Amino acid sequence: QVQLVESGGGLVQAGGSLRLSCAASGRTFSSNAMGWFRQAPGKEREFVAAISWSNGRRYYADSVKGRFTISRDIAKNTVYLQMNSLKPEDTAVYYCAADPRDSVYSTAYDYWGQGTQVTVSS
Repeated sequence: QVQLVESGGGLVQAGGSLRLSCAASGRTFSSNAMGWFRQAPGKEREFVAAISWSNGRRYYADSVKGRFTISRDIAKNTVYLQMNSLKPEDTAVYYCAADPRDSVYSTAYDYWGQGTQVTVSS
């Protein structure tokens, strides 16, 4: 079993930055991936970014390319999402996920965190 705990959300003005963290516990990841998703009120959960745990390959949604950076610390079993140049439309609950059963872009992950709120004011 895997537990994911997110932290780092909060309120920030447009143009500001936040860094989200997701600490995984329960077992060591070797060849799977971890991802970040977000869900705004009244909208479906959407892919934000993902990273391969084995080789560090990164994947991004078009809406965040050039502004967000995903990274991992294997020793700490932690994945990060550095969010720069934040916009009001980035406001959502951000979820960490681990072990995709299919594409890293889909929501078909085996494990999910509880979510952390990110609010960007205009």
